[in-house]
Amino acid sequence: MQRRRFLSVIAPLAVVPTAAFSMFDAGEILATGTDPVPGSDQIRKLNKPHREWRRVLTEQQYKVLFEEHTERPGSSPLDREKRPGTFICAACYLPLFLAANKYDSRTGWPSFHTPIAGRLGTKRDFQLVFPRTEYHCARCGGHQGHIFDDGPAPTGKRYCNNGVALRFIPRGETLPALRS
Repeated sequence: MQRRRFLSVIAPLAVVPTAAFSMFDAGEILATGTDPVPGSDQIRKLNKPHREWRRVLTEQQYKVLFEEHTERPGSSPLDREKRPGTFICAACYLPLFLAANKYDSRTGWPSFHTPIAGRLGTKRDFQLVFPRTEYHCARCGGHQGHIFDDGPAPTGKRYCNNGVALRFIPRGETLPALRS
């Protein structure tokens, strides 16, 4: 009986920070236009054949997003992008990161400490022998980069992203419609 009482008191407290964080994300996205994915915690996977992605992406974008290649460090102008706005998946246009969560990791790739909630999926990657955590767009499955435990507060995480896998939409410009 005491366990049930404990859970009834603790469970609502666990929801408060998550709800506050989600409202912050939505507020910042709305400042750039409108969030094209209302209720994005229920993102529907986009099932698009690779031959169709090849038609709408550059060769480098396709290799990074759908063959899990990595661009050269320092090659992306997005690493130096400092304006307020939203970083979206270059393939399907799902908003993934807010510019407020970007920082200079001095690695040569755009880095973020926090993604927009519910927008990324992860999997284990053994391409370099030792295990790493790869992350990808939750909607199209496009490879974005890897997560490391050497980032700044508040998460201590570094989402190290391939710049070619992102598009930047400055605050004040409307976010593009999601690709189908």
